[in-house]
Amino acid sequence: MENIEYRTLGRSNIEISALGFGCWAIGGEWQSTDGQPLGWGKVDDEESVRAIRRALDLGVTFFDTADAYGTGHSERVLGRALGKRRTDVVVATKWGNLFDEATRTRVGQDDTPAHARRALTASLKRLGTDYVDLYQLHISEADVERAAQLRDSCEEFVREGLIRAYAWSTDDPERAAVFAQGPHCTAVQHRLNVLQDAPEMLALCEESGLASINRSPLAMGLLTGRRAAGQPLEAGDIRNAPPAWLPGFSRGEGADPEWLGRVDGLRSVLTSEGRTLAQGALAWLWARSPRTIPIPGFRSVAQAEENAGALAQGPLTAGQLTEIDDILGR
Repeated sequence: MENIEYRTLGRSNIEISALGFGCWAIGGEWQSTDGQPLGWGKVDDEESVRAIRRALDLGVTFFDTADAYGTGHSERVLGRALGKRRTDVVVATKWGNLFDEATRTRVGQDDTPAHARRALTASLKRLGTDYVDLYQLHISEADVERAAQLRDSCEEFVREGLIRAYAWSTDDPERAAVFAQGPHCTAVQHRLNVLQDAPEMLALCEESGLASINRSPLAMGLLTGRRAAGQPLEAGDIRNAPPAWLPGFSRGEGADPEWLGRVDGLRSVLTSEGRTLAQGALAWLWARSPRTIPIPGFRSVAQAEENAGALAQGPLTAGQLTEIDDILGR
């Protein structure tokens, strides 16, 4: 497809579209043992499959999921949607959480090397493939010494041909640096969006030759323009009962007015050159670093088309980045 920008996945030889798709939301509803919602609410699997296939047609070649998303459901849907086109894409998944598929409940975590192997075997089966391109530790605050053991386990998986590369999903640069010592560590997945910059993590990616895979690139929906203050979300949506790590939303009250005010302040810059607000937010990420790969979520063909549409317009300019910093007082 013309006008599609590609980026290399860190220090690997894996080339992917500059935009990936995050498959958390298509996992549907799931919860913690105390009833805390961990998904984004109800989902239509057939629409999810159509959206993934539409993204493929529009040039998206990177899909990020996790075994825990929908307690296995996201992996199954992604595997079904890709089908015979599996070799055309780069698939990333994650491990570290324990869950009960029957009750769709996360029941704990396991940071042992033995579980990493069990989890990988199960993910391969759900995805309908014999290898994962990028395997990511999903325990953001894992013990550093144990993480070093898991890094070594990932090197074994690479040697066995089960994975091509690995990464850690964490917002801690010091932890990410531990994984970065492994020859086949190629990325770190971390939160980054125009409202929540991460200069230390981007510096680590530059120093270590890692790709920066951007979780929450649209600030959990605040940067889509579809959220209004006081607009409640459905009961099964994690944003309706946000945990401490999820700012910008209030329990039972939807989006925080102060955060929406910041979004409004950026609107004119982000929507320049005919972009939608979401497309402008993705364009900021590409301009922020040549290593960024945002992975916005989606639940419909329309969202897939809007997100993929950002690829054709490319990054913001350096001047626009400066203007945004001035608006946000950075």
